[in-house]
Amino acid sequence: MKPHDLIRKKRDGGRFRPEEIKAFIDGVCDGSWADYQISALVMACYINGLRQTEQTALVEAMLDSGQRLDFSDLEMPVADKHSTGGVGDKCSLVIAPLVAACGVAVPMISGRGLGHTGGTLDKLEAIEGYSVNLSTREFKRIIKKCGFAMAGQTADIVPADKKLYALRDATATVESIPLIVASIMSKKLAEGLHALVLDVKTGTGAFLTDEAEARKLAKALVKTGNSFGVKTEALLTDMNQPLGKYVGNALEVYESIKILRGEIEEQARATLDLSIELAARMLALTETEKSLKAAKEKTRRALASGAALEKFRENVELQGGDAGVCDNPEILFDERIIKVQVRCPESGFIDEIDTTEIGRAISSIGGGRMRMEDKIDPAVGFACNKKLGDAVREHEVLGTLFCRSETQAALILAKLQMAYKISGERPVRKFELVKEVI
Repeated sequence: MKPHDLIRKKRDGGRFRPEEIKAFIDGVCDGSWADYQISALVMACYINGLRQTEQTALVEAMLDSGQRLDFSDLEMPVADKHSTGGVGDKCSLVIAPLVAACGVAVPMISGRGLGHTGGTLDKLEAIEGYSVNLSTREFKRIIKKCGFAMAGQTADIVPADKKLYALRDATATVESIPLIVASIMSKKLAEGLHALVLDVKTGTGAFLTDEAEARKLAKALVKTGNSFGVKTEALLTDMNQPLGKYVGNALEVYESIKILRGEIEEQARATLDLSIELAARMLALTETEKSLKAAKEKTRRALASGAALEKFRENVELQGGDAGVCDNPEILFDERIIKVQVRCPESGFIDEIDTTEIGRAISSIGGGRMRMEDKIDPAVGFACNKKLGDAVREHEVLGTLFCRSETQAALILAKLQMAYKISGERPVRKFELVKEVI
């Protein structure tokens, strides 16, 4: 099948047969399709969409482009969690050891941050020596030893996605629900899971700010997972403010370890609550516990007993990191960092937070990347002292900026301050961390 024939077909609104989609993915992987041809077809798919049968065929073809992991030799169920990304979202670092401590294996293949949202791999690399570049053999070995591993995508797992995602990012075709579904689900289905829980975020800091679009994506993801025999559930969660207290790689690891140690600051409460909710649903879907209530009780016991912290310690050691962070998480802080307070310009109540602006501001000083080749500074970040609905006084501290210099502070201080909209009246709308279960 010639590339230009398939491009023309989708350009004109035609429907692909499964064998045509397979031919496209084969061309992506073997190099017989040029980048400009791949980009043209992706743009045609973005504009004219993909029907359910086409989307399913795309997931199948991408899944078959690489290796599928097999954990049938493990004497425990296998589950994972995926988030569509948000500012301050560090739940994976709590969930993976927590679920492993409850008897479920977690093969977590994660990504790096791009734009205003952070990436799990970047956070983990804030731990000195921690390696996220594991071979498939190392990945499986670590899971067998401690119940979970956290690593990047290898060349053997869904190689089609790596090429497609890079071109989608470069051609402004990322925001296509069928293409998002194919990208996420092909990687997750390759993990050999029994169950998958999805955290689909919506709000000012989410990839999909519109709640209706986020719900549409959540339903498409769940339908795809279940159709491939993996028990799948999605939570629609709020991203109208940074999740938890900290934004920034080392700071988010610090918050996660403090939660695992049972030392929880009130501003970090949402991170704990959402982590327990997602972890418990992983246990319930794998039938490790008979009810969601029992699953939540089990996760809380694993936290309180220190079992989850010990799983995290074991994993850090196995992946080459300094496990001393479990005993002294303060070693994650860089002594050369300066702290600058962000103060409220007026008295009132916090009515809105432009969460994306906070993420972009931290990214602009090295906390994230605008291009994949950008370097990360794990130490910079922001501590959120005030949350939606909080009463504030003029000049009261909204948060603390962790940066390298006064020059960096001058660059983004006003942006952070302006991200908070202050109202004279207390907001009437109620903040709901979990909006819906799908």
